[in-house]
Amino acid sequence: MKKMALWAGIAAVMLTVASGPAPATPAATGEEIGTWVNPHGSVKVQTGRCGDKLCGWVVWADQDATADAAASGVRPIVGTTLLRDYISTSPGNWQGHVFVPDMGHTYYSTISLVDANDLKISGCVLGGLICKSQVWHRG
Repeated sequence: MKKMALWAGIAAVMLTVASGPAPATPAATGEEIGTWVNPHGSVKVQTGRCGDKLCGWVVWADQDATADAAASGVRPIVGTTLLRDYISTSPGNWQGHVFVPDMGHTYYSTISLVDANDLKISGCVLGGLICKSQVWHRG
């Protein structure tokens, strides 16, 4: 019985050592918070916290972007959450989902802070094998 208890204790210690402490989620820098404009100047998104994640909401859209979104069933586009539930994966990098209103679909996505005024937003299909990226500017 003592041998069994000893092995159980050793197994518990080995499991604790092998698993180690839970990895910490990298802290956001705050530089990602702000208003961002797409490359065409047709949409502005305000980023901010949504719980412990990063999200982004449309705060302005031109007539063409509004019409494209409406054609796919998104009315109104202002107020729509485009950047959804991003978690920080390393300083200046996040992963989550991007909603593309004119397509009416949500895709796996990554965001990288290029510099203080530029975000690279990528939307991907096929488990990240095919991605399309845009650089959004602070606006």
